[in-house]
Amino acid sequence: MEKKISLLLLCTVFFVLNSFAQDNPSWLRYPAISPDGSTILFNYKGDIYKVPASGGTAVPLTLSDGYEFSAVWSHDGQQIAFASDRFGYFDVFVMPAEGGEAQRLTYHSNGEVPSTFTPDDSEVVFTSIRQDRHTNVQFPNRVMPELYSVPVKGGRVNQILTSPAYDAVYSPDGSQLIFHDRKGYEDEWRKHHTSAVTRDIWVYNVSSKEYKQLSDFAGEDRNPVFIDNDAFYYLTEESGSYNVYKSSVSNPAQKTAITHFEKNPVRFLTKAGDNTLCFGYDGAIYTLKEGGQPQKINIQIAYDGRDNLARPIPVNNFTEARLSPNGKEFAYVFRGEIYVSSIEHGTTKRITNTARQERSVSFSPDGKSLVYAAETDSSWNIYTQSLVRDEEPYFYMSTLLKEDVVVATKAEEFQPEYSPDGKEVAYLENRTTLKVINLESKKSRMVLAPENNYSYADGDQYFAWAPDSKWLLVRFGPKENIFQDEVGLVSASGDGTVRNLTKSGYDDFGGKWSTDGKMMIYVSTREANRSEQGRFSSGDVYAMFFTQAAFDDFKLSKEEAELVKELKEKKDKDKDKDKDDGKDKDKKKAKTEDEEKEKKEKVEDLKFDWENLTDRKVRLTQRPSSLSDWVLSEKGDKLFFLTRYDEKCDLYSMDLRTKETKLFSKIDANRASMELSDDGKFLFILADGKPMTVTVSDGKSKPIKTSGEMLLQTDREREYIFDHCWRQVREKFYVQDMQGVDWPYYYEVYRKFLPDINNNYDFAELLSEMLGELNASHTGGRYRHDDKQADETSSLGLLYDYDYTGNGLKIAEVLQEGPADKASLKIRAGNILEKIDGNELTAAVDFYQFLNRKKGDNVLLDLYNPESGERWQEVVKPISQGEEYELLYQRWVKTRRDEVVKLSNGKLGYVHVRGMNDASMRVVYEEALGRFVSADALVVDTRFNGGGNLHDVLSDFLNGKKYMDVIPHGQYIGSQPRDKWTKPSIVVMGESNYSDAHLFPVAYKIKGVGKNLGMPVPGTGTFVWWETQIDPSLVFGIPMGGWKPLDGPFLENNQLEPDIRVMNEPGEMAKGRDQQIEAAVKELLKE
Repeated sequence: MEKKISLLLLCTVFFVLNSFAQDNPSWLRYPAISPDGSTILFNYKGDIYKVPASGGTAVPLTLSDGYEFSAVWSHDGQQIAFASDRFGYFDVFVMPAEGGEAQRLTYHSNGEVPSTFTPDDSEVVFTSIRQDRHTNVQFPNRVMPELYSVPVKGGRVNQILTSPAYDAVYSPDGSQLIFHDRKGYEDEWRKHHTSAVTRDIWVYNVSSKEYKQLSDFAGEDRNPVFIDNDAFYYLTEESGSYNVYKSSVSNPAQKTAITHFEKNPVRFLTKAGDNTLCFGYDGAIYTLKEGGQPQKINIQIAYDGRDNLARPIPVNNFTEARLSPNGKEFAYVFRGEIYVSSIEHGTTKRITNTARQERSVSFSPDGKSLVYAAETDSSWNIYTQSLVRDEEPYFYMSTLLKEDVVVATKAEEFQPEYSPDGKEVAYLENRTTLKVINLESKKSRMVLAPENNYSYADGDQYFAWAPDSKWLLVRFGPKENIFQDEVGLVSASGDGTVRNLTKSGYDDFGGKWSTDGKMMIYVSTREANRSEQGRFSSGDVYAMFFTQAAFDDFKLSKEEAELVKELKEKKDKDKDKDKDDGKDKDKKKAKTEDEEKEKKEKVEDLKFDWENLTDRKVRLTQRPSSLSDWVLSEKGDKLFFLTRYDEKCDLYSMDLRTKETKLFSKIDANRASMELSDDGKFLFILADGKPMTVTVSDGKSKPIKTSGEMLLQTDREREYIFDHCWRQVREKFYVQDMQGVDWPYYYEVYRKFLPDINNNYDFAELLSEMLGELNASHTGGRYRHDDKQADETSSLGLLYDYDYTGNGLKIAEVLQEGPADKASLKIRAGNILEKIDGNELTAAVDFYQFLNRKKGDNVLLDLYNPESGERWQEVVKPISQGEEYELLYQRWVKTRRDEVVKLSNGKLGYVHVRGMNDASMRVVYEEALGRFVSADALVVDTRFNGGGNLHDVLSDFLNGKKYMDVIPHGQYIGSQPRDKWTKPSIVVMGESNYSDAHLFPVAYKIKGVGKNLGMPVPGTGTFVWWETQIDPSLVFGIPMGGWKPLDGPFLENNQLEPDIRVMNEPGEMAKGRDQQIEAAVKELLKE
């Protein structure tokens, strides 16, 4: 999918003349002033523009379907380099500064962004996550890039630094590189925080290869530019908001504020040859000569307005769906809009067409109305859409619909559900209060108080109407532990009583009524598998019987049940025996059918035998599994359940008499939900966003095809998402005072930029900038760019020697278990890789272009052994970048472990805790009580752990206290506890510990287990909801809950200081030295 852009002067003039002029455009990002100070480049709506530094009309240098940004000038002003995703990921391109053809320079799918040219303009310097130097002990991950250069004519990429170096630029004499670092996972647009993870300014001496940290402010310092060979400007939040400061390499402690902006950040600092500064502020571009005042550049852009055009997209991958009572149509939601389609023919009607989001749609019992929630007028409200014309009995064929408001107050109201008699609607108010509104009187009443629940994410509350419309099954938690799910029963009258039906202490949830209301089914984790994380990973379906008679009937064997049925039918037949000669058989049949219909429609009030009710429960499924949904057949004699017994979710059935369980229909889904049709003849299933039916009689499945189309207006959609994000964060942020942030102010500050945003890269940055004002972890906007034709760089499983300058690639190491690590292959360290699939690896090529989309293919390698002079060929199958990352991680762990064993002469053990999850806890258990069971003490390495939920379990495991020996017949065979580490340990931590990896060393310290060593851990102790938007490529994070030690402040924004502070210096790490591991071993050997 190669695209070449060539913009001649004639094209530019045509563009300008045929576009409308836009005065004072905003969201002008990534400005870069030319060396002579005459011209400024900047990013606007995904393209690179240039404008005179004095202001005026900007003209585009790039026009492509891709996104271009981060333009930088060559020192002679003749060329520019920039990043573009024309091939799916960001690569470095170069083009003439006056415009012309853009030449691709890099070929790697991990994303590459330029920061400068080399002093002689022969190469472009850029950051990328390609491959660390083989000697480097840096943890391998995807947020710590290396610094590279590539010739402006294209060719071999050279690694300059193996440590992270952002916005790197050379000193005028080329002897130094100045840059800011990166230490961990925090969002790059977060503001106002002071912690160990914030960026610092460093300088690198090119000849001595020495690093020097220049900044000492605990907050953000970044984006330095040299003034001369000593002095430099940079951006810092030392004054409270990002501003330009001045300092020097020789005396970095002396610093001077150059700008004095308040609240909004200064971004993207660049400098002309005469030291004129250029930067972005509040969506505009400014210049500044030292001693003067910042001058806003007045810019006009002639833009053709193409981004305002709506485009049709197919309607597929539904987020939710509900079946109509008539069984002939279903309603669903796509990108926040409601549609209804015919099940048989796929005929589709769009029900809503708004700028807001609609969700939680369902039908009225008569099928003539839809009820749903819509976020409008700064609140979630509940509406109905109803059929108007008698001639149109189905929504999918309707022409006229009537919208009515069910409830609309200042409170948040959503998740509506009709009562079975159609007279009332139950709904949630402010996420945790369950209410019922009478549709005739319009009066609402509370049936479940908010203190019974906590809402982690919208849609996580559950309730289900009883068949008689007088009761509801609910999810709730006891006040002593709200997170403990129980199934409760509440009266729809609103008497305030919550009956705990399950009372198990385990998680019990998802209560569903049988058709006759005499029993419910639900899921319990009582017999489930408990992970090493201490959580339940599966469950079983249980049944509970509300009357003793129903319970007695369930316990009958199949033979006994058939006899009872036979006797009942005989009794009914004798009672209704017609004494005539059979002349009125047709009338009798019609009468019987009418009676059956009336009996089905008539719902008697439910009765409950309260005594011993909780004891009348039965475990139905006998194999715990990851259940997605569960329903009973119409007669209540069969259980259908969606679960994962294998990798994917399939539909199973269970005969409740015989207990026979079988695979009923192969669904093969990652996620699925279902409901039974009103006539009980089929199951309606939504599997991975795709609708289908499964016939109850034979298990045959049939996909449902729909014909919907949406005219997508992305500008309106982004406006909604922005407003929704701002409101959602306000409603769910972990502290109600928003940490003192003026949230309404920032709504106005950032919303004004929306008209100047036409793509999701910019939009995600906008969300991140706004959310970054909260000074909180676990937030920011994220955009997942999905290009099916994107480049995908594969790996040979080799590490390369970056010091080698000859033709080919010198192999520094063959990764263990990689594609080249085979007994049948002769590939070894020191060999030269000369060709890939016949392509010579000269200095004129970036060899990664020959590994594009080659995963799993046979690739021919030509190799040379310089020691023996032998040349030969090998065939290997490359792996993905993700698979290479896993090999690099295992290599890193092995080298850290071997280092500990070596330094301690075999006395100490080592384990790395990769994540706060079950898999990592199993590794801890295996290593501590297996490989290192005889070790005297244990080094517990938590660096670059991104979190999860393991802090309590892991700290308890390491806090084992030996209290008893086991000695049968005089032989010592062990001690108790058996499943805990009872010897000394030390935790190695750092700036990259995040979330629960912050809570763990805190718990370790509070419990007095041992010492923490390393660097301070930033205060990121919250838990998050990453909410996917109606545009599913976008998510944003909300830190919703805080962790707070007893008698202490929230852990958020309160970093943990180590007992022993040890920094890993980048220069030492590049040489292969891990100073923190060395110190941990030394400390443990003292004990």
